[in-house]
Amino acid sequence: MTKKPQRYIDAINEIEQIITEIENNELDVDDLTEKIRRASELLKFCKTKLRATEEEIQKIISDFEEDS
Repeated sequence: MTKKPQRYIDAINEIEQIITEIENNELDVDDLTEKIRRASELLKFCKTKLRATEEEIQKIISDFEEDS
């Protein structure tokens, strides 16, 4: 089972590593499929993390504006 990243930066770093491996032709066809699948999972994680962060920031701003 593939582990889920805990932090956004960890996911980005892993995606960058996968891209480097692909660009340098370091993967055979079987590994390529698995790496692409992993990159897709990581991108979904990042997208979810960014959405949640945006929502949290908007809530903080909204709360701040209400208190002003």
